[in-house]
Amino acid sequence: MFIDEAKISVRAGKGGDGAISFRREKYVPDGGPDGGDGGNGGHIILQVDDGMKTLMDFRYKTKYSAENGENGRKKKMSGKNGSHLTLSVPPGTVVKDAETNLVIADLVEKGQSVIIAKGGKGGNGNTKYKSSIRQAPNFAEAGNPGDERILALELKLLAEVGLIGLPNVGKSTILSKVSKARPKIANYHFTTIHPNLGVVEAVKGKSFVMADIPGLIEGAHEGTGLGHDFLRHIERTRLLVHVVDISGSEGRNPVNDFEMINEELRSYSIDLAAKKQIVVGNKTDLKEDPSDIDSFRKEMESRGYDVFFISAATSDGLEDLMKEITGILANLKPSETVDVGQDKEEHKVYRYKKKERDWKIERMNEKFRIKGYSVEKLMKSTNFEDWDSVQRFQGILKKKGVFEELKKMGAGDGSTIEIEGYEFDYIE
Repeated sequence: MFIDEAKISVRAGKGGDGAISFRREKYVPDGGPDGGDGGNGGHIILQVDDGMKTLMDFRYKTKYSAENGENGRKKKMSGKNGSHLTLSVPPGTVVKDAETNLVIADLVEKGQSVIIAKGGKGGNGNTKYKSSIRQAPNFAEAGNPGDERILALELKLLAEVGLIGLPNVGKSTILSKVSKARPKIANYHFTTIHPNLGVVEAVKGKSFVMADIPGLIEGAHEGTGLGHDFLRHIERTRLLVHVVDISGSEGRNPVNDFEMINEELRSYSIDLAAKKQIVVGNKTDLKEDPSDIDSFRKEMESRGYDVFFISAATSDGLEDLMKEITGILANLKPSETVDVGQDKEEHKVYRYKKKERDWKIERMNEKFRIKGYSVEKLMKSTNFEDWDSVQRFQGILKKKGVFEELKKMGAGDGSTIEIEGYEFDYIE
């Protein structure tokens, strides 16, 4: 089974919490804090495995989690970092954020990898908060949560040559004759329901991958028929071989067929329509009037296309056509992939701009509820039985502008402030 789309949810590991600890050795006076830092959470990484051909592995398992970091310990011992989780994907996988549809990574080459969800940073132990005025901090920092998101995976074939054309024009027969691929062939529309790949070597030592892509019909750019599936798979090809039925055996006009398909390419993507394209008139063995072939040739050449005529059924002209394609590919630039930037380890990574303010306040009569990751994390990192820790808590809220916003919203002496289920009295 060929699976070329999948949707998965991933959650990187949470960072471990920092430890609150003090030295208690018998002969060490004024031991001071010795709480260690929490370990970092594990990343989730996607890596290209050229042995994979489909996204089938993601059809049955759709949720993936990396290991959390361990909490810090006493004696300044840091927690263990969580293990990374590496998921294998086939070459040609495009990774998108399912909510925004933005491309995160374009994975093409063997071994290429991307950190798709970063593990949370471990929290600082109380050792890190010791200072000249705070000798015994009785608080530590909570670990950050790991990235959590839903990903849309799309597989785009890495064939250099794409056979395009209406259903039943002979694309599968061509591929079966020039390679060892064995696509399903029959005399009815949409025999090919997923792309077939074959390696062609017409010139010794020079081979290329050719894809027999499902037939296109009118309205494909809007998703009609195999629509977007067809169009997505030809985006990576370097050369389009446009096959038409020159015999008119199904009562169609080859020129009209050619125009219809190119209109679908233009409607879907200008870049796709601009790809190098040659025209192949197939089923010459069924054509009784050679003047129609000459007329078609002149029409295509007047539009700037190279035209070839073959009979896939009898193999007539196939060898010369494959040699021509080999020569054309030698002069074409490699297809480009999406550049999403690289980090220091040469992994492609996604970039996001952090919001300046990640918290908000909701008013419910005289009660004010504060929500947001940074404020909720601060709550978890505060020891409300320790004066220093409470002072730090209030100082950070003031620096964030929380108190100023509360005042603007009408908070006054005695107003109730709620954070993470805990309630406080607001005092001006």
